[in-house]
Amino acid sequence: MAIVKGFMFWSLAMLPIFGCASKANAKSMPDSVVMLNGESMDTSQWKGKAVLFVNVASRCGFTTQYDGLQGLWTKYKDQGLVVVGVPCNQFGSQEPGKAEEIQSFCRINYGVDFPLLDKQDVNGSKQSPLYQYLLAGRTPVLWNFEKVLVGKDGAVIERFRSATAPDSSKLVAAIEAALK
Repeated sequence: MAIVKGFMFWSLAMLPIFGCASKANAKSMPDSVVMLNGESMDTSQWKGKAVLFVNVASRCGFTTQYDGLQGLWTKYKDQGLVVVGVPCNQFGSQEPGKAEEIQSFCRINYGVDFPLLDKQDVNGSKQSPLYQYLLAGRTPVLWNFEKVLVGKDGAVIERFRSATAPDSSKLVAAIEAALK
């Protein structure tokens, strides 16, 4: 019985690595999203822009990536890039705070002024409509600070795992190509 349990655990744990698709199936971006301050925002504001979505957390080993994300936003926003932080508490409960706490943490510690959405689930049965779209036909998010780049046409271009730093040559090249 222990061997069967161990095998089942191993099998389920390895699904994302071997490319098993998530159950997300949304074909288009939601018409609106809820910002961290509770206000609704029409996603048509992003039409014609490249958007980098990042599931973020305040108590994660990758939290220092906020600096690099702010740097991307500052450098490329006038060229049409929007960096969007999506707080998520699904990985190690590393984003337990309320909206005001998250906003304050990001501004005080990292000077974040790029858009932050309301906290949401990026995987599972309560997966947000945004992540249903971003991950349609793709593997689930594995950890905080995964990045999904969406092109000016609204199509998902590429996904970058947590260990890909915001200033990595691969991510920067993809952003620059998306802005052309």
